Amino acid sequence: MSGHILDPIAVVGAGAWGTALANAAAETGRSVLLWGRDAQAMARMAEVRENAPALPGVTLRDGVRPVSSLTELRAARMVLLSVPAQVQGQMAEALALVLAPRIPVVTCAKGIDARSGAFMTEILAEALPHAIPAVLSGPSFAADVARGLPTAVTLAAPDEVIAAALAQALSTSSFRVYHTTDMRGVEIGGAGKNVLAIAAGIVAGRGLGESAKAAIIARGFAELGRFARAFGARPETLMGLSGLGDLVLSATSPQSRNYAFGLALGRGASVAEAAGGKLAEGAFTAPVLVRQAEARGIDMPVSMAVDAVVAGRTSIEDTIAALMARPVRAEHEEGLR
Repeated sequence: MSGHILDPIAVVGAGAWGTALANAAAETGRSVLLWGRDAQAMARMAEVRENAPALPGVTLRDGVRPVSSLTELRAARMVLLSVPAQVQGQMAEALALVLAPRIPVVTCAKGIDARSGAFMTEILAEALPHAIPAVLSGPSFAADVARGLPTAVTLAAPDEVIAAALAQALSTSSFRVYHTTDMRGVEIGGAGKNVLAIAAGIVAGRGLGESAKAAIIARGFAELGRFARAFGARPETLMGLSGLGDLVLSATSPQSRNYAFGLALGRGASVAEAAGGKLAEGAFTAPVLVRQAEARGIDMPVSMAVDAVVAGRTSIEDTIAALMARPVRAEHEEGLR
């Protein structure tokens, strides 16, 4: 990556998060291609310089050019892939037809593929074998980033030099990017916190109190740590921005779609009503997390409870009773069956 100026940067996915990332990347002085599949919407965005449906009131920076043709991305020297986790593979396959080799492709989705159980960088490695896979995650709301409010995230890549170069390329005075080579740890933190945010929302929606919410977050984080260690992730990664930091944000604020989804479930809404037409990635991640944990003998009662409630296999009342009836054990017992 030495001497590579990483200009222009392509952001694939023109939702709230993609638009926010485009604005952040443009703040570095680089040209940014913001791709969305709806040609009419992208033309309108280019004209009014605003993504009104997703981020009303946020003006696109001068360096951002909305486009709707993938061929426009041939010149990209770095790609931020900001589409939902469940369509990452499909999008990566389309990008394989246009991207130059050895281009860093950074997944910005926080999830696990529901069909295959693959992590996002594994999806990238399969669909884009000649690209450099990386992952960006951390405590960040699109509206904050788009407006230039102070935000810190983590970027992980296979090599320390590459990770540092990518982090440097995206960092600004308001968007601070730390770097690591622990891609799996960053991915697990980002995906797992969505499930735990649903659990915290359910507790809050049920009116069980702040003490119960703090307990569910802490015990959920402990089980996520067990899961991460089973995949070789570093403990310090889970204790950082992409783990604990992101969990604190997502499990305490109604701005989080996953927390809001859980909040509505706790108040008695159906799964469809709680979703409200918006993606709650944790609902897709929970069953995958549970399957992978069971295959490795990892005890994850909070994640299992979320999976059971979302799937309709049990009521919230029965789930709470089952969690409270679990055997008393030492707090830091590993919990491996």
